[in-house]
Amino acid sequence: MPIVSTQHIDVAAGCLPTHQLLNVDGKRIPDEELDHYLKDLKEADLADFLRDMVVLRRMDNEATALQRQGQLGLWAPLLGQEAAQIGSVRATEDDDFIFPSYREHGVAWARGVKAEDLLSVWRGAQASGWDPNEVNIACQQIVIGSQALHAAGYGMGIKFDGGKQVSVAYFGDGATSQGDVNEAMVFAASYQAPVLFFCQNNQWAISEPVHLQSRTQIADRAHGFGLKTWRVDGNDILAVYAATKAALNHARNGLGPTFIEAVTYRMGSHTTADDPTRYRKNEQLEEWKAKDPIDRLVKYLHEMGADVQSYEQRAQNAADELAAKLRAAITTMEDPKVEELFTNVYSEKHEPTERAARDYLGYLAEFEGGE
Repeated sequence: MPIVSTQHIDVAAGCLPTHQLLNVDGKRIPDEELDHYLKDLKEADLADFLRDMVVLRRMDNEATALQRQGQLGLWAPLLGQEAAQIGSVRATEDDDFIFPSYREHGVAWARGVKAEDLLSVWRGAQASGWDPNEVNIACQQIVIGSQALHAAGYGMGIKFDGGKQVSVAYFGDGATSQGDVNEAMVFAASYQAPVLFFCQNNQWAISEPVHLQSRTQIADRAHGFGLKTWRVDGNDILAVYAATKAALNHARNGLGPTFIEAVTYRMGSHTTADDPTRYRKNEQLEEWKAKDPIDRLVKYLHEMGADVQSYEQRAQNAADELAAKLRAAITTMEDPKVEELFTNVYSEKHEPTERAARDYLGYLAEFEGGE
């Protein structure tokens, strides 16, 4: 894949501030707009955030290793984006409905999706993995940006029904250049639907740096559609949580759709089929390692005088337990039967699909008994 020269690109500063409530040294930074949304957070909640991020990082590492061992067909790593996912999803209400992309493994897991069900999709053992109505999160969307339209339509339904839920769409910086995302913001703004568009700006749309597709902040695009918009440090779990609370509150109270740009960094590859060393420099990784979301929260807990060692041990125990479950599940996971490829394609009897099934199964039967 060719590398596009970025030497002469001039990126405007953008019109929105980047909220940061916790700096890289774990120091708390007052924020007049967002501090209010942290008033109910207790030390125990912060310990839960730490546990969630540690477990999520372990799940991501295990899944990557399983793919390398041939147990998964593909995996989309989220290393470095733990705070953006956990901080935002923990701010939602249980009846808010979420529409994720293919990288929101942490969002799905925090919503109650079993980690082994997440992996089953990437193994090819299941078509979707879970029942969205049981956990109020749709199955992962591979087509880039399509979930934003789904979220906008769902939000319009909430508006027409007079509900108090919020529809939440997750996507990356690359998806903001897709027509679907922009059309979704148009419809959500036109109908003043309760939708939160959550963009994890991890700096890379596969091999394309974000400043090639956006000469200003991504948040400015949403601002141009008339959405109430926040831009936050995506590696600061407090800023992500507080901004998400603010955005959900705005949408829930009938004030229209909202948008959050969480500025983070994809520390791993785009997927396990990608080689990021071909298009980015190691110096960038070293720079972002210093902004690690887990280390930052640990430092903050130390600043608070918390018993960090016990919290870290609890998190490690939970991560070990999850890893053991994943290993056990992947070795016992049954492959789907060939005929299941044709089931549940249509809700009613569909002759072309049935004919295709007969033809394909007949073709496979020709090889039965052969060497």
